[in-house]
Amino acid sequence: MARLEIHQFPCLNDNYGYLVHEPSSGMTAAIDTPEVAPILAALANKGWRLTHILNTHHHFDHAGGNAELKEKTGCMVIGPKGEKDKIPAIDRAVGEGDVVELGAARARVIDVPGHTAGHVAYSFDEERIAFVGDTLFALGCGRLFEGTPAQMWTSLGKLMALPDDTIVYCAHEYTQSNARFALSVEPQNKTLVARAKEIDEKRARGEWTVPTTIGLEKATNPFLRAASADLRQTLGLAAASDVDVFAETRKRKDNF
Repeated sequence: MARLEIHQFPCLNDNYGYLVHEPSSGMTAAIDTPEVAPILAALANKGWRLTHILNTHHHFDHAGGNAELKEKTGCMVIGPKGEKDKIPAIDRAVGEGDVVELGAARARVIDVPGHTAGHVAYSFDEERIAFVGDTLFALGCGRLFEGTPAQMWTSLGKLMALPDDTIVYCAHEYTQSNARFALSVEPQNKTLVARAKEIDEKRARGEWTVPTTIGLEKATNPFLRAASADLRQTLGLAAASDVDVFAETRKRKDNF
């Protein structure tokens, strides 16, 4: 198992930037490029050289810095096959089952459409680390800008299948507002109630709520909990399909 060092830092208003460093090779990947200056500052601070960009999807706050960073560093830009025409400066297009090597570490590409049509996630399976972009958030999931509820539910199912101790790095600090919504649809979930209190305390101290874990999300994130009797009761969908429960949850969040 490779020893990866993850460096997390804020970008824009509520994005996170991530650098993934593999020490034996010296290779370093940026997960998405929300803002160039903080990424360059983080590289300088750590003394790392950028060798790769791993894009999860085409939105500007995820791929907008590609061209400038490639020009400044000569890095390789890797992004989703389904959006290769929308990913600036792309060198390699990847999809389900492809592997991205970062020195001794290997990231498995997972197709997770829904937020966008070609969205991918990168799972370092041996290290139990996953970068999920805007598909899964702490206590939330991405809006369905280009996909259907059925697509997104399938995508979330792929992430739920990862081991519970997988550390999940999502792209935004949305957790406190997500918690308020989660409590509105599953108020009897004691684990969620406790987590929401902890989140409020963390944010009051100015602390981050990301990363999270697959296990914690399965226990508290309403978008992963279509089987919950309490959630179904709140939604009035006791006998509905999981996809319909997810779709109604997403609809309510959009209007929350």
